[in-house]
Amino acid sequence: MIATTEHLILHLEKSRQGAEPPVCAIDTEADSLHRYRESLCLVQFAVRGESILIDPLAIEDLAPLASYLSEATVWMHGADYDMTMFKREFGELPAVVYDTQIGARLLGVRRFGLGDLVNQYFGIELSKSSQKADWGKRPLSPKMIEYALNDVDYLLEMGDMIVAKLKELGRYDWFEESCIAARQKVLDRDDTKEENWRVQGSGKLDRRGLACLRALWRWRDAEAAAWDRPSFMVVTNRQLLAWTIDLSAGKKIDLPHHFRPDRVKRFKAAITEMEVLTEEHWPERPTGKRRKRDRDFDRKVDELIKCREKAAGKLDIDGSLIAPRAVLESLASGDAKPSDVLLKWQRECLGLGE
Repeated sequence: MIATTEHLILHLEKSRQGAEPPVCAIDTEADSLHRYRESLCLVQFAVRGESILIDPLAIEDLAPLASYLSEATVWMHGADYDMTMFKREFGELPAVVYDTQIGARLLGVRRFGLGDLVNQYFGIELSKSSQKADWGKRPLSPKMIEYALNDVDYLLEMGDMIVAKLKELGRYDWFEESCIAARQKVLDRDDTKEENWRVQGSGKLDRRGLACLRALWRWRDAEAAAWDRPSFMVVTNRQLLAWTIDLSAGKKIDLPHHFRPDRVKRFKAAITEMEVLTEEHWPERPTGKRRKRDRDFDRKVDELIKCREKAAGKLDIDGSLIAPRAVLESLASGDAKPSDVLLKWQRECLGLGE
């Protein structure tokens, strides 16, 4: 475990091994299941022949790692989450990110979890015992250390195998294009969105219902912050939505018996505050563009799906990799051009131009 800035600098210098740009494998662990504000708790770092752990909770200055990654080619698995953590921590992403999950899917692999791939390529069964561990606690147990290192031990060699097969099938360019797009998607994503109270299922609520949901979400958020626990430990999104529907219908809410009196008091205060809001202060319903669904639209969607499935069948890959249904619908309706929503290799598979 690297726990000082000095040790980190020395290790990163040694890890370059004369490679320009440097190549490494990385994974991260956070405490999102145990704390209100998710923080980076562990970085697993591997070069060929050596895997180590970096402790962001102990190291005063992680700038040397950020500098190293800004030049590096980094292998990850299911990289979206890890890239999001690095963007939040450093404000930037590694220069190049290759994702073994993307590569495996382009080879036609249907079970593409890290454990599945390690089993497929190395015949090794990885333990899942520390999947929900509290990575903010110290010291880490031997099982947690083993679990964490397993996440990077196999990535570089696996990446070599995947790349070799992709090149053999003529799909390596697809892989590079897909990884570049995935990295850019994280860079472009707005992480400051303020309407995260609009949970899944809220689109069916009327404006008063949305006002109820917003009030309950803000109450839950404040409770979670005071308790320093994830918001789902106060109440799940599903329950929050159910309470919202009952409130909108004028029904009484039966709170869990384990809620402390002060939490119940704050809940009732939130409801009272919401009820005095005038209609002009209720949230607006989302006004997404409604597509005109007619026979011509359905015919175009069906044709695109048939074309996609024919191409996917020949390639033996999941059709959604070529184009999800939502993308095909946007093309059928004329809301988007192929070049707006599809990568070059995807357009070629569908026989579409720009």
